[in-house]
Amino acid sequence: EVQKLNQQLEEKNGEIQQMINQPPYEKEREILRLQKSLAEKEKAQATSDVLCRSLTDETHQLQRKLASTAEMCQHLAKCLEEKQRKEKGNSDDQIPTERSNQVFLLLLYNETSLQALICNLQDENRMLKQKVAHV
Repeated sequence: EVQKLNQQLEEKNGEIQQMINQPPYEKEREILRLQKSLAEKEKAQATSDVLCRSLTDETHQLQRKLASTAEMCQHLAKCLEEKQRKEKGNSDDQIPTERSNQVFLLLLYNETSLQALICNLQDENRMLKQKVAHV
């Protein structure tokens, strides 16, 4: 293991001597190349950070919206159940009223629109991840 480390040390010393022996313009060119590479990586990291923050903010907004929609759906479902119970108590064979149908349709609409919203956001999330990977 010591021999292996000594060999690596000799290789590194050889690389250092080679860099020292290079003409100054090649050293400067290498420094410029490394600086450019570093700048590109910093820019990519900054872009990635911005996209991640944006996605995080959007995720939090959607979670809040989903929670409020779910709460509203639960409330509407309870109202519908109570109304149906009352109607069933009044008449077992009676068809639900127009208002119950509206509540049911509203629940169905909210669920459908929520699913569509989730699909759209998943697509957008996938596209943003691809952009981040590309950057």
